Amino acid sequence: MGGRGEKLARQFLKRAGLKILAENYRCPAGEADLIALDASTQKTTGAQTIALVEVKTRSGDHYTDPESAVDSRKRRKMRKVAEHYLASRRAGDFNLRFDIVSVVIRPGEGPQVKHIPGAF
Repeated sequence: MGGRGEKLARQFLKRAGLKILAENYRCPAGEADLIALDASTQKTTGAQTIALVEVKTRSGDHYTDPESAVDSRKRRKMRKVAEHYLASRRAGDFNLRFDIVSVVIRPGEGPQVKHIPGAF
């Protein structure tokens, strides 16, 4: 189900105007599901934004929202992945943001996708 959720998240972000730079980016610090470029921030902040995106997919949200599964340990890990990515790309002129895309796929229903920019 995770692969389907990542595909839906990727399509959702592309429709929202983000450019996907990497999928399942791995480095010694860990892994990021998606890395995307948000050029829309150029006008307001003076720089484009690189967003590291964590995708959480669930078959229901009866007990908790999928995005609440991104705990402090995962956040620390994503920050380290971001440092590695930015350093390896000499991307210091970009803003950095951490997003979550929550995907809920219930049997018999269409998927629900929610993008949370700047989640942490």
